[in-house]
Amino acid sequence: MTLLEIQPIALQSAMNADGVMRVGGTRVTLDTVVRAFLRGAAAEEIAQQYPSLSLTDVYAAISYYLQHRAAVEKYFGKARQIRQVGSKTK
Repeated sequence: MTLLEIQPIALQSAMNADGVMRVGGTRVTLDTVVRAFLRGAAAEEIAQQYPSLSLTDVYAAISYYLQHRAAVEKYFGKARQIRQVGSKTK
């Protein structure tokens, strides 16, 4: 019997100076990918909607979210606070 060894997909991401995490070296944010997934979009749909992302990038972002849900939700909460503070100062 041959066993299939499944390796995790590494999430290629970068956080810019404003603290926004971008996926796959693109301008698409982790927030954008995760929110689309939570609304029920399939990975293929997300990749079609954002052609700068590869399907692998989308799956990696979804996988990262599912494995680190608490940390990602905390990041989203901080990002919301920053946006709210920024909108009040404008």
